[in-house]
Amino acid sequence: MTLSKRHLALLALAIIALTVLPTMLKTYGLYLLTLWLVYIIAAFGLNLTVGYAGLKSLCHAGFMGIGAYTVAILMKAGVSFWLATPVAIVLCFAFGLLIGFPALRVQLHYLGFATLGFNLLLMLFFRNEEWLTGGTFGIQNIKRPELFGYSLMGNLPFYYVVLALTVIAGAALAYLLRSPWGRAFAALRDNPIRAESTGVNITAYTLMSFAIGAAYAGLAGALFAPLVNFIEPAPFGIGNSLLFLLMVVVGGSGRFYGPVLGSAIALLLPEYLRFAKDWYLAVFGFAVVVMMIWLPGGLLSIKETWQLHRAKRDVKSARPEAA
Repeated sequence: MTLSKRHLALLALAIIALTVLPTMLKTYGLYLLTLWLVYIIAAFGLNLTVGYAGLKSLCHAGFMGIGAYTVAILMKAGVSFWLATPVAIVLCFAFGLLIGFPALRVQLHYLGFATLGFNLLLMLFFRNEEWLTGGTFGIQNIKRPELFGYSLMGNLPFYYVVLALTVIAGAALAYLLRSPWGRAFAALRDNPIRAESTGVNITAYTLMSFAIGAAYAGLAGALFAPLVNFIEPAPFGIGNSLLFLLMVVVGGSGRFYGPVLGSAIALLLPEYLRFAKDWYLAVFGFAVVVMMIWLPGGLLSIKETWQLHRAKRDVKSARPEAA
């Protein structure tokens, strides 16, 4: 399956816009844009696990924390960012395999509780193992890397590196989803018993959906650490795991561009609602609830929802004539 010319043109325009737009932004705006790209990478991984494979995961922020702490610790020990990042990705991949084993025995909300417990264990580790993670004081002064001798300490150069890695991560995920692996993940989501009867190795694909999703979170964490220059346990708690799930669901679970739109809504909309002061979280939460009632398939399901509504209306209007 190949992309249409229109799709490729829109994608090229979006990349050009993301290349030009940062030159017009101030420091905080550029930081938010970079953080949005980091969250997109993390949400890509969760969308694979939840949206395409149909598994419940509430520990994605914990995986991101593993990636961030791995890079921070190794960079403090003198290891290059470009060597520390693959280590973080592989380590998250291994932990993803580990947390995937409960998915072989429990499903639905039971699996959600199992992954929630894993995130809680990671939080306790980040907070209590001060000899390694710095505890509640965290790890400070995490420097941004160099690339071919060129420093990425500036906000704009680092943004372009994050943008390039986001595009690469998105292209790799698109290739995976268009491969037989992607069809196997969809079969696992739709009907595991029927998928197994057609030769899909349920055990292998269940474990791989968690592992690959965790690897994406590890890459996001590896970029998050030098972006903020300081990490501590709070950003990797259960609240942020729920936020990542919200990004996937709001944008459109099981839709490739769902995490892109969902992360923009979850990250940027609260910023524009701050004029409401103490009420902005309530307004944001109410907006999400309303959207889930009318668009349970996410924002990217507007077209299908409208077509379904029109079809039902046409059927109702045709009944008196048939009678």
